Amino acid sequence: MARAQGLREQKKAATWRSINAAATRLFLDRGYEAVSIEEIAAAAGVSPSTFFNYFTTKEAVVFDPDPGDATTISGLLAARPPGEAMWTSLSEVLIGYVVAVGPRAVIQKRLKSVSPTLAACGRALGDRIREGLETWGAERHPGMSRLESSLLVNLAVTALLTAYEAWDPDTGVAALTATVRDCLDRTGKGAAPLLETE
Repeated sequence: MARAQGLREQKKAATWRSINAAATRLFLDRGYEAVSIEEIAAAAGVSPSTFFNYFTTKEAVVFDPDPGDATTISGLLAARPPGEAMWTSLSEVLIGYVVAVGPRAVIQKRLKSVSPTLAACGRALGDRIREGLETWGAERHPGMSRLESSLLVNLAVTALLTAYEAWDPDTGVAALTATVRDCLDRTGKGAAPLLETE
């Protein structure tokens, strides 16, 4: 039973990625506004109804996280050593996440830069990961108040978003990673009094 469920989830993830890849090719070639859902479905070899089994809207193809993204975050959090300072853990997890999802971030930002529709509706990257980080922080660092834990998470996510907004996607994932680390380092120095309470 478990194996069957695992295979089913793998197949669903593969279909999600196939639709996403087909849409991305069309968006980059012709522009987001010029491509229809029917054209995306045809390019991916699925029906429009199958498209809607995976994505609620055309915008969702650009902004919804890959099915593996949640696993990436949870895996990175689980890998942090016990007793590590919360800010260090947050910084390393967010940098690891950027490395993992960087290629998609390049495409997303390029599409947003040329599409008025996407520029106006872009979903904040931080909204997808903030809640999980806050839950993890409260469990891993019970000695911190909920306020302190949430504040550190929000500072780290804000540093990530600031780096993303300043980043030129033509400079690649390595440049984004370096900018994220720089923003996290600067934010950590500014939050030093709070970090001392861990």
